[in-house]
Amino acid sequence: MINKADALQSLRPGAEWVLRGDDLEWLDTNQAQPTDAEIAAEVARLEADYAAKQYQRDRVAAYPSIPDQLDQIYHEGIDAWKATIAAVKQEYPKP
Repeated sequence: MINKADALQSLRPGAEWVLRGDDLEWLDTNQAQPTDAEIAAEVARLEADYAAKQYQRDRVAAYPSIPDQLDQIYHEGIDAWKATIAAVKQEYPKP
């Protein structure tokens, strides 16, 4: 779940601030504090980006481990490995 802290880190990398609950105390003198609207927009953008990459997380869980992939290549050949990877990609297509 994306939160206000994630949005602040994305908007102002390296900035100094303290977040207590929903209260933001801006400590950074080099970067301007983002507005509430900027923070809300960044939370929405980060959530949309996270949702759009669900297929990547699904693929990672479905792929065989690297040792298993290497073992398959050794014992069955590169074409069998390509077929295994292609099946996962077909099951979880890129949008």
